[in-house]
Amino acid sequence: MLNSLFALVGLAVGVVINSLADSLPERMRPQWPFCLQCGHVHQGLAALAVGRRHCANCAAPTRKRAQMVEVGTAALFAALPSFIPEARNLIINSLYIAILILVIVIDLENKLILDVVTFPATALAVLGSFVVTAAENTWQLSLVGAAVGLIVFYIFYGIGRLAFGPGALGLGDVKLSMALGAMLGFHRIFFALILAILLGGAVSLLIILVNRRINTRTYLPYGQYLAAAGIVMLIWGVQVFQWYTT
Repeated sequence: MLNSLFALVGLAVGVVINSLADSLPERMRPQWPFCLQCGHVHQGLAALAVGRRHCANCAAPTRKRAQMVEVGTAALFAALPSFIPEARNLIINSLYIAILILVIVIDLENKLILDVVTFPATALAVLGSFVVTAAENTWQLSLVGAAVGLIVFYIFYGIGRLAFGPGALGLGDVKLSMALGAMLGFHRIFFALILAILLGGAVSLLIILVNRRINTRTYLPYGQYLAAAGIVMLIWGVQVFQWYTT
């Protein structure tokens, strides 16, 4: 029952993520889902991309991204109660995961990690540390985790500029790492950073092998790997930490 409820919540969250992913990079005020071709606002159930093949006003086809985000978020949210049994941890971590999905969508489409997302997310994560269980996070671990994420990735940012020039990593990645540190706490941020490096390296290598026009000098968005690693650690991070320390 709870899984089904969270699937519906995830579907609604997917609608919000799509709206923010359209609005925030353009510095627009977030608004109800609308057609990018004609501006028509989708009312009622038509706001759901999964139930809409085309715009009712101009017949423009519904974007695949909008449908994929809604379905993917609903599926992920449906699974969360099975992995995060504690109610308060489930609610707070679901909010963090929604933010990280938004980061992934915006970074993939625009190669941007926005301050308007990472700074509020960091503040929210520190506040959230007062709500979740102590095993999940504490305010002390959250603050130290944010500082460590910021410092470690700023060092990576500097090394990347020296080794590959501007664009290897961006300051948005540094700020996202700070937000992740606040969400995960000091005890889990290192695992997330290591996982992000492994994911980024493996996927980038695969892309280079498949697409000959891309090489080691080509800029590829990195925030998606940080955000994906953060989602993994929000779901399984406590178990990973306990396994590592026992």
